[in-house]
Parts: sequence; structure tokens; C-alpha cells
Amino acid sequence: MKSLKLAVVFAVAFAGQSMADPAEGVWKTQTDDGAYAHVTMKKCGAAICGTISRTFNDSGEYKSPNLGKQIVRSMKPLGGGKYEGKVWRPSNNKIYLGKIDLGGNSLKLAGCIAGGLLCSKQTWTRIK
Repeated sequence: MKSLKLAVVFAVAFAGQSMADPAEGVWKTQTDDGAYAHVTMKKCGAAICGTISRTFNDSGEYKSPNLGKQIVRSMKPLGGGKYEGKVWRPSNNKIYLGKIDLGGNSLKLAGCIAGGLLCSKQTWTRIK
């Protein structure tokens, strides 16, 4: 009976891990307008969303008014490490067509206009 309970515990634990999206985790953004952030990426329904969890500037960590705000919105996986959705740029408070290209511990994020013809890009680094 003990071995059956143990097998069930392992099955549940590993099933949860296999369902994790590769984009999930904490990512460090590139510096934008003198500041950078840590963004926590999690599942939001069938998509991935990212919330600003910590903010930094030249003086170190600080309490930005953007803490807790969603910067990556409804990024749907397309396969092969690619996602599409929306991205919010805090410095100008605008929402753009968003694209992610994920490879290992590197996340390339693009915010685009004109149907994706003109894009501003950043490369984020996985923290955990």
C-alpha cells in the first residue's frame, strides 16, 4: 500500500512538471530608459503572461509604479519556442503586437507595429 501511495505522489509531481511551459520562470529584461526589471512569466489560460516582479535602476532596486503590472500579455505558443500575443512598454504606456522567440535561457521579445513590419527588440535572460 505504501508503494502505491508513493507511486501516485511521484506521478502527480512529475505530471505537473511536464505541463510547465518552457517560457515560465523569472527573466531579466534589457535596460530601457535607464531601468530594467525582473519579469515573472506564468501560464494564463492557454497562453503565457509576464508580470513585473522587481525593478532596478543605476542606484539598485527601487519601487517602480510598474511593479505588479503585466508587461507580456496573452502570448500563445506557436511551437518551436515561438509565441505571439501582446507586449506593454511601460516607458510610453503603449501596447504592441508581441512576439517571443525562446531558446534555452534566452528570450527574444519583440514589440511591433504595422502588422509586425517594424519591431523594437530586446533579449531577456533567464534568472530562474
